[in-house]
This record gives sequence, structure tokens and C-alpha cells, in this order.
Amino acid sequence: MDATQQDMLRRILTECRVLSLAVTVDGEPYAGLLPFAVRRDFGALFIHASGLARHSRGLGEGTSFGLVIHLPDRPDADPLQLPRVTLQGTVRMLDVGTPAYEEGRARYVEKLPASAPIFGLGDFNLYALEPEGGRLITGFGGAVSIGPRTLAELSADA
Repeated sequence: MDATQQDMLRRILTECRVLSLAVTVDGEPYAGLLPFAVRRDFGALFIHASGLARHSRGLGEGTSFGLVIHLPDRPDADPLQLPRVTLQGTVRMLDVGTPAYEEGRARYVEKLPASAPIFGLGDFNLYALEPEGGRLITGFGGAVSIGPRTLAELSADA
């Protein structure tokens, strides 16, 4: 991955505010749109989801996920050239009061300040989506595989 691709990946993960999440619910694929924040070392993405939401039934500890995050579309641009990242990995449910939970909550509220009061609601859980692999697509012919090491390098180079 070159420096331009690294910068684009970092930009997508830090500037974008929502991701499209795919999970399995009752044996069927299900997709949802959720706000997110990224862990300081880029090793996980935090989502805060209501237990009442259908997608939460697919967010059990150790389950698999897929996601897409992309830069905004523009009417004057070719949508196939839209920079985006796809990630696949494992879901971790974070327990209230643990250091991982506190870091996730702080990062999430820092990025999405209006979310602070929602942390007081009893039906919401905080999850860490831990990527195991994926692809950065910067346009036609501009795809590169990424993994945990690639993501860790983002924090080292920041």
C-alpha cells in the first residue's frame, strides 16, 4: 500500500461517520446503517446499537460481520470511482465499565457528540468490530487488500 492509499484509508475511517453493516440474523443476511468511531490504533470500529434493532440480533460475541464505508457520492462523479473500504471480521461486545468500553465510549462520543445521552439508555450496547481483512478501493483498477497490520500502520504513521 502506498502513502496515497494509506492517506485515503485513514481519511475514510476517520472522516466518514456511518457504515453499512452486514450481519446474519435468523440465518438470513441483514444490512443496516450505523454511525461509528474508530479505535485509536485502528484495530476496531465501535458501533453503539439498540438491542431493539433487528441488526443487533446479528451482533453476538464472536459472530462475523461485513461492512462498507465510502466517501460521499456526487452527482458529477462516476459512482464506480467512489473511494471505499470493505472489512470483514469478528464482533466483540464490550462490557460497561471495562477499559475497552470506556475507550470505545470516549472515541464514539468524541466523533458523535450528540450520542452522549444515548449511552444512558439501558437497551443500547457498545460493540467493537475487529477487522481481519478487507479491501480499499480507490477507483477502477485501484484496489488493494488490507488486514490488521495495514490498519495498525495507520496509527503508527499518523
